[in-house]
Parts: sequence; C-alpha cells; structure tokens
Amino acid sequence: MALRGVGAISALAKRTKNNPSFLSISHSLTPKSHLISPLKFTPISVFQSRPNWGIRAVSEVASNPLSSKKEDEESSSPENWRIKMLYDGDCPLCMREVNMLRERNKSYGTIKFVDICSEDYSPQENQGLDFETAMGKIHAILSDGTVVTDVEAFRKLYEEVGLGWVYAITKYEPIGKIADAVYGVWAKYRLPITGRPPLEQIMEARRKNKGEVCKDNNSCKM
Repeated sequence: MALRGVGAISALAKRTKNNPSFLSISHSLTPKSHLISPLKFTPISVFQSRPNWGIRAVSEVASNPLSSKKEDEESSSPENWRIKMLYDGDCPLCMREVNMLRERNKSYGTIKFVDICSEDYSPQENQGLDFETAMGKIHAILSDGTVVTDVEAFRKLYEEVGLGWVYAITKYEPIGKIADAVYGVWAKYRLPITGRPPLEQIMEARRKNKGEVCKDNNSCKM
C-alpha cells in the first residue's frame, strides 16, 4: 500500500510538471465548500446544535417532576382517608418507606400523607403537632383524631394497605416493647445517620427561611 501511494504521488508530480495547468484546473474543480466544511462548518454546527439538545432535555426533565409532584399531592390527599401519616420529606431513608406505602395506597386510598418539612405544614390541621415534635419520632393520626406513635404508628399504617402481617408480632409483649426500644434508638440518631445537621440547626434554618426573628424558642415553635 505504501509503494502504491508513493507511485501515485510521483506520477502526479510528473504530470503537474509536464502540464502546469493541470494543478489549476483540478483546484478549480474542487468545491471550496468541500475544503472548508470539514475544518470549520462541521465543528461549529455540532457545537451549535448541542445547546438545543441540552435545553430540550432540561425542559423535558423539568416538566415531568412538576406533573409527577402534582399527581403525588393529589394521591396523598384521599377524601376518605382513615389514617394520616406525618413524615419527614427530607429524610432519604424515610422516603423509601413513604414511597412504598404511597404506591400501595393507590389501590386503597386510606392513607393521607403529610410532609412536615413542607412550608405549608400546619400544626393546627394536625392535632397541634408542631415541627419539632413531629421530627422527634413517627406520628400518625387516625380519622377520629387519635394520635399514635412509634411502632404502633407503623403497624396501623401497614394494616391500611394490606401489609398488617409485617408488624403483627409487635402486638404482643415483650416484642412490642423491644420493637419500640429499637425504633427509639433509630429515631434519636436518624439525623446524623442520614448525614443531616442537628434538629436545632434545621429549625433555625426554617426560621430564617420564613423571615422569623426569634429570641424565645417557645414563642416560635412551628
């Protein structure tokens, strides 16, 4: 292959030497756009088109979560709910369980999900449970206003979506007390375990976001 290439170049050199006009003719027959496009036009067109792809992708991704969030809010507020689950929407591990229950609840419609980290969270609408109290451990509210906590709350929630057998054994002692003790340890240390700041810092950040200036902690509970 190398010899053929050398031979072709040698033949072209001789032909050009014998007929100088050949070079100008071959050059005039070569489209200028063909010479320019591989070097200039193609890279520019590629880089110009990429932002369009990015914008389109971002717009599609941005639109889907909005509609998904709206659907989740609607499914989280069934009219005939039998139990209300107060959950920490900023807890990654908690959200795995919440999402599982929410998916199951699509077939039952018995659980109303309330994110206590939402700016719209209202203690008045949830038996007076403020943000600090609700963050301390799991709380669930029955339709008659009864508040249940700890493992009992999980048991009630699971029963409403056909998974009562998961926590059924906790109805009996001493299993119930042991389960509550284990959950109590998790509830106490769940913030550092999930890489989050102490509750005091979280509450202070919430106060700043709401534009509150509090000197007395008791006067600005959320």
